[in-house]
Amino acid sequence: MVHSAYDSFQLLSNCPNKIISASIYNSKLLLGCNDYSLKIYSPESPSPTSSSSDSLGNLKREPYVIEKTLKGFWKKPLISMEMSESRNILISLSESITVHRLPNLEVVIGVLGKAKGASVFAWDDQKGFLCFGRQKRVCIFRLEGGQNFVEVKDFGVPDVVKSMAWSGDNICLGIRREYVILNSTTGALTEVFQSGRIAPPLVVSLPSGELLLGKIRSLRVPYPLVQTVVLRDTHLLKSNNNILAVLDNSVYGLLPISLGAQIVQLTASSNFEEALALCKLLPPENIKLRLAKEDSIRIRYGHYLFDNESYDEAMDQFLASSVDITYVLALYPSIVLPKTLSISNPQIAVDLEEDAPNRFSGLSDASQEMDSPSSLSHMESDKRMTVKSPNLGYNVLMALVKFLHNKRYGIVEKATLEVTEEVVSDAIEYGNRSQRSSRAKNSSKTRHQFQASLGAREMATILDTALLQVMVLTTQSSALLDLLKGLNYCDVKICEEFLQQRKYHSELLELYKSHDMHHEALKLLSQLVEEPDQAEPTSELSEKFKPEMIIEYLKPLCSTDPILVLEYSMRVLESCPTQTIELLSSGNIQAELVNSYLKQHAPNMQGRYLELLISVNESEISSDLRNELVQLYLSEVLNWYSDLMTQKKWDEKTYSPIRKKLLAALEKISGFTSETVLKRLPPDGLYEERAILLGMMNQHRLALSIYVHKLHVPELALAYCDRVYEASQSQRASKMSSNIYLTLLQIYLNPVRTTKEFENSIMNVDLPQSTGVNHKVGSTKAKVGRIVKKIAQIDSAEDLRFSSSSVDSGRSDNEGDEPNQEGAPIMLDEALNLENRRNFSVIRSLRYNEDLQVKQELYDQRKAVVKINSDSTCYLCHKKIGASVFAVYPNGTTLVHFVCFKDSQSIKADAVMKEI
Repeated sequence: MVHSAYDSFQLLSNCPNKIISASIYNSKLLLGCNDYSLKIYSPESPSPTSSSSDSLGNLKREPYVIEKTLKGFWKKPLISMEMSESRNILISLSESITVHRLPNLEVVIGVLGKAKGASVFAWDDQKGFLCFGRQKRVCIFRLEGGQNFVEVKDFGVPDVVKSMAWSGDNICLGIRREYVILNSTTGALTEVFQSGRIAPPLVVSLPSGELLLGKIRSLRVPYPLVQTVVLRDTHLLKSNNNILAVLDNSVYGLLPISLGAQIVQLTASSNFEEALALCKLLPPENIKLRLAKEDSIRIRYGHYLFDNESYDEAMDQFLASSVDITYVLALYPSIVLPKTLSISNPQIAVDLEEDAPNRFSGLSDASQEMDSPSSLSHMESDKRMTVKSPNLGYNVLMALVKFLHNKRYGIVEKATLEVTEEVVSDAIEYGNRSQRSSRAKNSSKTRHQFQASLGAREMATILDTALLQVMVLTTQSSALLDLLKGLNYCDVKICEEFLQQRKYHSELLELYKSHDMHHEALKLLSQLVEEPDQAEPTSELSEKFKPEMIIEYLKPLCSTDPILVLEYSMRVLESCPTQTIELLSSGNIQAELVNSYLKQHAPNMQGRYLELLISVNESEISSDLRNELVQLYLSEVLNWYSDLMTQKKWDEKTYSPIRKKLLAALEKISGFTSETVLKRLPPDGLYEERAILLGMMNQHRLALSIYVHKLHVPELALAYCDRVYEASQSQRASKMSSNIYLTLLQIYLNPVRTTKEFENSIMNVDLPQSTGVNHKVGSTKAKVGRIVKKIAQIDSAEDLRFSSSSVDSGRSDNEGDEPNQEGAPIMLDEALNLENRRNFSVIRSLRYNEDLQVKQELYDQRKAVVKINSDSTCYLCHKKIGASVFAVYPNGTTLVHFVCFKDSQSIKADAVMKEI
């Protein structure tokens, strides 16, 4: 016997006659015997002193004694009888079907004619339908008014009906040795199963609405064998809500045991599946009770499976219950959890304990004692205390991983929602701080909400902390990284120590990153990069740590924590200079801040940073940073220059890489302060840099003097003139700029003067930003030659000529110098070529102007207006012009017909031809 679903009790024994059928009415037994008599038995104790646990419905759990015998109650042998308590009638089948009124047993319907010869009948008390089997026919009648039966249906069946019972709108029939279902509306037959060869088919309707077929089988679900009641030579009868087992001279009552007691029996005997199945049969109005029972059973079932090493199945049961995750994690004592105030026992048990008396009021006393929530919680607690700590192998840990994964979504969602509500509440409180009373009220409310939300976040922390440890123990590095890269509530202290012990460096970095502990993450990453021997990979996804990983980590932090980015970028500046400079110049950090930090901590990389910054977008770089770069270049060049001068190896035509950078910066970078740079230049060197700076300050004469007399590079002087002249043509420029070639020629012809001017400029560095020619060249009577004449023609405003005083002719103003300095003849030849090119340019410009003048005259001529009226006449034929085509002579007043004009032209042509 698996468990007891029914409790059998002998109601009476030693009946003087063989009992054919039995029924119950008001706790009395009505027995139909083979001597055609009706015997009435009543409980031995007349008063209802029995407890509720000793009775069910009207059937008493005590011996019955004879009260009355009605002899000759039937004229023919009784086949069966059934009592309808709702209508207070007794229906019996003898030679036919008769109906008696209770309690006086007067006849209501004497004989139902069509029921003569019937062998079995079934009564549906709810609908008032009567069906009976007669030979191979099944007839259905309906009781109307409690006085008459009206025929409803008549169906044919394959064989004689041996037993029958109503089941809803259907009728279950026992025919031959099988069971079939007859549809009472259509008459359709459906086979169920065979009844067996030993016993005839037996159909009994249970009080719950189910049917017992053969050896107690249910039509609702094919349950296995539940209970065996040893009663030989008996037949079962349903009477109201009771089942009677009738033997020849005795009667047994089958009292159903409460579902709660059956569930406790099954749970105690470790038949958890059957116990859960019975929970589904609890009344729907006790839904909380049913859920509490299911949770309790599933928890115990989970412990049972866990002890028997069925870890996956155990976790399935824990998942199906509402058990707290700490309850399950207690099975894994090696998992380190954060300290928490959350309860370990399921909260539902506490809730049920408060309402236990009300919820279990419908059960028997014994059932309540066995199945109360308090007893269940104590049983679970004892079970939990005695559970064995398993050896944490792979299977047991994987089962826990699945359990935590299934629980995680709901717990993390609640924790996130409560954090959001807390933030909103804080924002509302902050907005209402102006009102003191409201602030106090909101503060109290916020504290209450914080305490309520603390449980959800603590639960999420416990879950994620445990899940991380189990994933590490099961070497699920990929899944662990996915967990840490997303939203997680891992306890940093516990997880940090756990990962450090096992050298899970990649996972530890993600843990720091997910909790915004960027300083700790970068510190660890720097250590792993600097000391690769300590970074022995233990996880399956570990890789060699490189400096580039620090740069990749720093990229998202540029806009949020620039100081941290600057601090740790210095550590990889030497190993990855290009990537680091690109990181710092990405635009998310202020360039001035980066420049200041580099100047203090890495001055050797400051110039490289500014170079990259200006090359990317020079227009957005401030003038201070441009000055900074030029000054850096100049400082290095001056150091290099000083070393060469000390070694007496300085040559103006020597170019180092840094000097080339300085020259390129001076020519290409705009916006720096040229005067500041000019003041730092030495007086006896770096002439080319000085020339570029003087040109930027529009000191063209001094710049050209350097190219001609200091550097002796005519190509640079000529290129300088070309640049200045082209710039003057594209925009308004000073007279000095437009006559730059003339200035160059003057420098060639006056070497002593220009040299002195240059030396004076070195002595007095404070030069004006823009100066023209220092003096205006006056006109003289004497011409100085073809070259000066041609260059003088460049200026269309005046005739520029040179006087003899303006040309160095064998002596200077102060001392007798040679008339021609070194290189002067070469410069003169260059000037001649320059003058020829300039003449061609002037001629081209004059022709262009002449063409414009002709076009202007043509335009003016075409603008002439001629008025024609009725008095206008042709100059040739003296006839009126009228509407004819006419021509006008160039004087604008002489009018002729166009025909007359053509004729006159033809006459002149003929006359010329004749003369020829």
